[in-house]
Parts: sequence; C-alpha cells; structure tokens
Amino acid sequence: MVRPTRNKLKEAASQPLHSPSSMPSRRRSRRITGAGEPEMEEEPQEEVEKSEQPLPVGSGNLPGGARPYSPRRTRNLKAQNCMQMEMVTNTVFLRRFQFLSCYLEHLLNQVQQLRRRQFSSRATICVAAFLGLLHWMHLVTLFENDRHFSHLSSLEREMTFRTEMGLYYSYFKTIIEAPSFLEGLWMVMNDRLTEYPLVINTVKRFHLYPEVIIAFWYRTFVGIMNLFGIETKTCWNVTRVEPLNEVQSCEGLGDPACFYVGVIFILNGVMMGLFFIYGSYLSGTQLGGLITVLCYFFNHGEATRVMWTPPLRESFSYPFLVLQMFILTMILRNSSSSRKHFVALCLSNVAFMLPWQFAQFILFTQIASLFPMFVVGYIEPNKFRKIIYMNMMSVLLCFVLMFGNPMYLSSYYSSSLLMTWVIILKRNKIQRLGVSELNFWLIQGCGWFCGTIILKFLTSKFLGVSDHIRLSDLIAARILRFTDFDTLIYTCAPEFDFMENATPVRYTKTLLLPVVMVIAYFIFKKTVRDTLCVLSTNTYLRKQLLEHGELIFHTLQLAAFAALAILIMRLKLFLTPHMCVMASLICSRRLFGWLFCKVRFETVIFGILTVMSLQGCVNLHNQWSIIGEFNNLPQEELIQWIQYNTRPDAVFAGAMPIMASVKLSTLHPIVNHPHYEDADLRARTKIVYSIYSRKSAKEVRDKLLELHVNYYVLEEAWCVVRTKPGCSMLEIWDVEDPSNAANPPLCSILLQNERPHFSTVFQNSMYRVLKVN
Repeated sequence: MVRPTRNKLKEAASQPLHSPSSMPSRRRSRRITGAGEPEMEEEPQEEVEKSEQPLPVGSGNLPGGARPYSPRRTRNLKAQNCMQMEMVTNTVFLRRFQFLSCYLEHLLNQVQQLRRRQFSSRATICVAAFLGLLHWMHLVTLFENDRHFSHLSSLEREMTFRTEMGLYYSYFKTIIEAPSFLEGLWMVMNDRLTEYPLVINTVKRFHLYPEVIIAFWYRTFVGIMNLFGIETKTCWNVTRVEPLNEVQSCEGLGDPACFYVGVIFILNGVMMGLFFIYGSYLSGTQLGGLITVLCYFFNHGEATRVMWTPPLRESFSYPFLVLQMFILTMILRNSSSSRKHFVALCLSNVAFMLPWQFAQFILFTQIASLFPMFVVGYIEPNKFRKIIYMNMMSVLLCFVLMFGNPMYLSSYYSSSLLMTWVIILKRNKIQRLGVSELNFWLIQGCGWFCGTIILKFLTSKFLGVSDHIRLSDLIAARILRFTDFDTLIYTCAPEFDFMENATPVRYTKTLLLPVVMVIAYFIFKKTVRDTLCVLSTNTYLRKQLLEHGELIFHTLQLAAFAALAILIMRLKLFLTPHMCVMASLICSRRLFGWLFCKVRFETVIFGILTVMSLQGCVNLHNQWSIIGEFNNLPQEELIQWIQYNTRPDAVFAGAMPIMASVKLSTLHPIVNHPHYEDADLRARTKIVYSIYSRKSAKEVRDKLLELHVNYYVLEEAWCVVRTKPGCSMLEIWDVEDPSNAANPPLCSILLQNERPHFSTVFQNSMYRVLKVN
C-alpha cells in the first residue's frame, strides 16, 4: 500500500548538474503539502565564544549550575607556607599521574583477559551480529551519500545501474512485474529482448539465481504486507531544478530498487560478522577477529566496491567464498571432521559459483594451493580425498542447476579436480617406482600441471566452448601480452588494468602490508624448515612436523590472490580481505609465542592498532565525506524519447553500457549487451562497434540490417575518447582491421553527414539516435 503522495521541494542549485556520474550537489529538501507548515532548513546559529577559566587545582567536578569564576587575591606567603603548598601540589600531581598509570594498567589487564578468555559461542555470535550491523550501516550510508538514492525517481534509480548492473536488474524487474512469479521466471528463461531475434535462457547465460531468489522474496513480502494492510513504501513528488520536470520518488522496502539493494547490503553486512568469526578461529583469540574487522574497515576502499556497484556478481558471490574458506579452515585444522563440515563445504561452493562466472577460476587457485600441501604431507590422504569429492559434487550440482551450462565442465577448476582424483588413485603405483621423495613430489606436481592444461583444452574443444572468454584467458593475455579486439575491450577498462602503483602504498600506510609480510615470512620459514626435515626424517616425526596446514593454505592462497590482483586490478576484492584475515595471525601464539614471552602481548597489539588507526581513520573520513547526487539529463532525455517516439518492437544497437539501460528502462529489444563472455555475443558486438571503425558506411549499414537493427544510439564521446594509449576505439580497430587504417574514421563522417545510409531522429549533448535506412 502507498500513502497519499506528498511533495518534496529541492532547493535550486547555483548550477544544474548534468554529469552522468554522482557529482557533489546540494541536497533536495522536502515540503509536505497540505500537512501544516512546510519544513524549512534552519539557519546555522552563530556560536558565541566564551572564555573558559581553569578550575582550581584539586577541585572536584561542579554541578551544572556552577558559580562564575572569580580571580584569587594575591597573598604574601611565608617560607613554611610555600613548602606546604609545594608538597600539596606535588601530592596532587602525583596522585593524578598515579591514577593515569593505574587506569592504563587496568586497561592492559582487560586486553590480556580478552586475549586469554574464550568467549562462549553465544557471545561471539552477538559480537559478530553487532559488527555485521555496523558494516551494513556503513554501506547504506556510503551508497546514500554518493547518489542520494532515497530521493531519486524510479527512472533515475534505474539509470544508476549502468552497464551490466542494469542488465542484471532488468531481469529482476521482469519477474516482479509479471502477473505471477512462475510467468516471470518463464519470461527470463525464454528471453527474446536481450539478443534479438534469438531466444535465450538468461538464467543459464547470466547466472541470474540471485535475481530470481530476490524477486521471489520481494513478491512474497509485498503480498504478505498487502494481505495485512501494512504500508511498504511512501511516495513523494520531487520538484527538481529547471529544466527537469517533477518526478515521483518512493521510499521503503516496497520499492523494488530499495528492496534489491537492501538485500545486497544485508548479505555483505552478514559477511563482516563472518569475518570476525573467521579471524577469531584462525588466530585462536577474539582479538584476532577484531583486528580482521578493523583492517577491513581501514582498507574499505581497497577491499570492496559493493557500496558503489551493488548489482555486480561479486556482491552476491564473495560472501559465500568467505564462508567456504572458513569451513575449509576448520576441516584442515581438525584431525577428524564430521560429515556436516564436508556437506557445508559443498553447499558453500555451490552458493559461490552459481552467481558469478569467474568463481570457478578462484576455486582453481584453491585447488592449486591444496594439492602441493597434499603432496608434501600437510593434509591426510583420506581428508584430501573427501575435499576433492565435495568439490566435484559441487561442480555437478552447478552444472545441473545451470541447465547444463558447459562452462562448468570445461574450466581449469573441473580439469584440476579430475587430474587430482587420478593422481590420488595412482599415487601408490607411482611410489612403487622407487624414486626419491623429492622426485616423487616432482612427478605428481608435473603430472597435475600438464594434465590440467591438456584436459581443459580437450574438454573445451569437445563441448564447443573454446571461443568463450574466461578470466583465465584475460590473465594469459596479460602474461603473454597478446592483444586483439576482444581482449582490448576488456583490458582497456580501468578495472581490468594492472594494479595501480599507489595500491601497495595505501596498504603500507595502514600497516596492513607490513604486518602480512611479517606473518607470511614466519609461515614460509616454518614451511621450508618442515619440508627439509621431512626429506630426512622417519614417518613418526614427519607426522609431528607437518601440523598447522591451515596456515600454509592461507599463505599459498595469499600468493595466488596477490598474483591475480597485480594482473587484474578488479581482483583486489580477493586480495585485500584475505590480507585482513591473515593480519589476525599477529595474535597467534602458534606463530609468535616466542615473541610474547619476551615482549608483552598488549604492547605489540596496541602499537600495531595505533599505527593502523592513524591512516585508517583518515580513510574512513574520506569515504564519509563523499557527498553527491546522481543526475544524468542526456540519458534521461534519450530514454524518454525512446519510450514515447518509437514502436515497442523497435530494435536498438549501440555501446554496451547504454544498451543495458535501454533494455531496463524501455523494454525495447537490443542486439548486444555488456555480458561479453559469449562468443556469439562478441561477434555481434564487433559488428555494432564497427561504426567507430574506418569501414565504409554502406558496409556497416548492411551488417546492422542483418541483425534487424532499426535504430543505432551513437555516443559522440566514443569517437574520440581515449582512456589510455592504445585504448581509443580507432586504435583498437586499427589493431583488428589494419587494412582500413588509412581510411578516415566513419564516426566523424556520420557526425558531419549521416545520409544516405542513416538519418538522425534524435540528438542531444551526448547521444545521437540514427535510424538505419
């Protein structure tokens, strides 16, 4: 149910903002019509400075209505009186310093008790819940401050979901606006609008289980609230700065966009509580969990981007990776794990892989970390076999739930699982060859590495998915410096560039990088010592040496995440949180017990937290100081023109980011979109982007007609924009199509005279809509 509509009036800014991104602006104020006096912004009152006189030495706290201070009279003191006064003064100051010393000693004792005391499960869960609530509030605040989301209209909220975010949200919108949930699900599983005229199963192609589940929750929530007559949202009329017209804005969980992003922020809030439990378990003390949480907050801008881009796949997927690694840590640490731990491992794998197409490569790095541990002896063969079986079961479950998506069976992850299983079965036969221990390790490692690559290549060819772009292909292109049209479209995007040089500096300022490097050094030192001893000791001593395998696993995983983040900046979202988890080990007695015997534990931890908080508080303040408001008038004009001036079945083509917005807000058919991994879609996009090449207008027109395109949305900025050397559209096309490198750019020709193959039907400061003749 919706309350009667009210007006909220925005103050006119000195200059209207038309930037497509969130730009700093003055907030919109509300005015309630017909409900008494309007709400006015109070003028700041002038602060009157009053001189504050010091209280007499040794006096107590005065009540609220303390008498005014009057200056003392000057008296001549005898020598004896002076000595007495000096003794009294010294006694007062000594007492004050003694009190401060006692207070600090009491505080240190409390920290020591916190370190030694093991909280009950209920207390730990309560602390985790509080930290999760804190992170949820932090995310909501940053998101609202950046966009002023609560005061945007439905169209403006949809426009904030740019590129692939808008594509994912459009399917959530389709399901909730359908007559029933099952009809909406059928519509997204038989979609003809996304790659017109093809009919595709978007749940299978785009990993849309999060949207399906959230849409089901939304319909259930709204249905129950309407059944009991409970209001779910409040709507307002927003008067905007000229020339923008008045729009309606709704707040509350009954609004689809608010419900959608609300679920995402709750999930990532729960993740923070899980980080606390994870860090506490790994380090052996709740103080370690607190360090993990503080490191995450102090490096929040490097750890996540969910507050800026909620609908991205990692926003749904990554929290389940944290859960999966926590469960795996418990399995590795305990000598005998119950069946429920392995079942939980399998289910968390499924929850991690279902929402995100890149998740399988992350799990491949996990298997690559576990396998050498098994070879050396840090994991018992029986336990490792169960871990591999659970991973294989999760792949099969995802394959079934994703309607037979062949990407799950042709990945490096599935190939590595199969090769690991083969080596486990044939391990005894290899051992009978009589080779030395070191050669035995090398044979297994080389067999696993070469077998995984060969098997991945064969399965990709057999299943017909060798042309699909995966995360592994982008990494290979980075390492081998291979460039073509498809890889440049990815790697020219800032999030797929190399890690910035400033990132390690920011890690160092918060002391995260130095702490983790020290921890990794001691773990590596222990590993080398254990490995050398294993090669020359008997079986009994070997079992005693190779303990704490979970520490080795986290160090190897840290190295893998660091390599990925250096090659692709977007993958910092794995490195930074894992560094925060590793930082909890600074409290571990298994690693630093020898240090805590020489130096007080409290001194070390207090010193580290103090230095961390200096830059960490600055980082948090910088995040909280981001104040903006979304406004994109050119795109809004384009969307409204399409809605009111074209047929519902008119087919559109254009740059991938704007095509997602066109589909979301107008429900018109499009021929290309931002989900660029599929080979057929990449071929379509190359045809669409040929308008920014040096090909002839007739050739491009004919190709567009083959795709049944009626209108082309031309962005003039794309004709000249250059994010970095070699990344303008002309430069990318010159790499792909060198035969036409001497011809003039087609885009510049069309801006001057688009006829006879095209005709301009709409134009504003940013977009030009060309009708394909």
